[in-house]
Amino acid sequence: MSDQEDMEIKQENETIADIDAKNVKSEEEDIKDPSKISSLKALGPFIASKENSRNTVYLSDVPEVCKDKPCMLGVDEAGRGPVLGPMVYGISYCPLGSKKALEDLGCADSKQLTEEKRDVIFNDINTKDYAKDCIGWAVEIISPSTISTSMYRRSKCSLNEVSMDSAMGLIQQAIDAGVNIAEVYVDTVGPPEKYQEKLLKRFPNFKITVAKKADSTYPIVSAASICAKVTRDHALKVWKFPEGLVIKDNAFGSGYPGDPVTKRFLTEHIDLVFGFPRLVRFSWSTAENALADKAYEVEFDEPDSEKPKYAGTKLTKFFKGTTKSGEVIREECRFLKQRHLGNVLDF
Repeated sequence: MSDQEDMEIKQENETIADIDAKNVKSEEEDIKDPSKISSLKALGPFIASKENSRNTVYLSDVPEVCKDKPCMLGVDEAGRGPVLGPMVYGISYCPLGSKKALEDLGCADSKQLTEEKRDVIFNDINTKDYAKDCIGWAVEIISPSTISTSMYRRSKCSLNEVSMDSAMGLIQQAIDAGVNIAEVYVDTVGPPEKYQEKLLKRFPNFKITVAKKADSTYPIVSAASICAKVTRDHALKVWKFPEGLVIKDNAFGSGYPGDPVTKRFLTEHIDLVFGFPRLVRFSWSTAENALADKAYEVEFDEPDSEKPKYAGTKLTKFFKGTTKSGEVIREECRFLKQRHLGNVLDF
């Protein structure tokens, strides 16, 4: 090998090392501010810094163009059916004339995209200038605890209601942040007509379209779906068990009731008294059946329905004794009565 070839190889190695160093520096900058999601790598640390028993809402910075020009906004969710993990609602918005940016990103039916492709698109939305200059997004991570307690509380709140409230809440937060919304496209929950009517009642000034499989029809809904799915995927990857469980690589499956890995997780991680860790939506029939098969039965004492007996004089007795005409009739004081004493008005 000649000296010149040796020098060229050294220069090439130095160039690769410089690129690697820049990439490391860029990654460190991405997670420097844990309150900001500026790339895919910043997503996990942001979620991990939050309390996973509570809901978390994140709004990206609003591009200036979205404040000035009329925008379309898409809404979709991820994780509605699983028995494990949160449900995530997402919105994405951009000016009506920025459809090409969505096409260049590759926003299509998110269910047809691989997890790796969704990650790439999510990263591009937050790092590519042509995307982040005209596209904004927001998500709400709805905890399993919130879902289960909503469905079990005395005045029950169905999963559809939880979903609609989240969607409307995210739209409202976009409005409050200054997004100039003109059109809204939503992947339906339940009958599209009823959902659309509810949204129009709340947001009468927008053109609203609610449709089945909207993420495969409208690229802006697909972008919202990608944001929601990627957020849920990473929420599961960084899930921390306050119960002290250690699950290698968080290998509890997809979370769907039919997944054998998920079924095994449910059967192997039941506390016989307290039930499941907070990762589990205990209101799901899959979880209820697993508890019924293995956990202890607990009986609660019913409160005594009889009113406590009290032998003394009732307080209300002292407020009685008025005739219909208004005349006050009072019973003579027992102390005076026993001593044959009475009131003297004249001497």
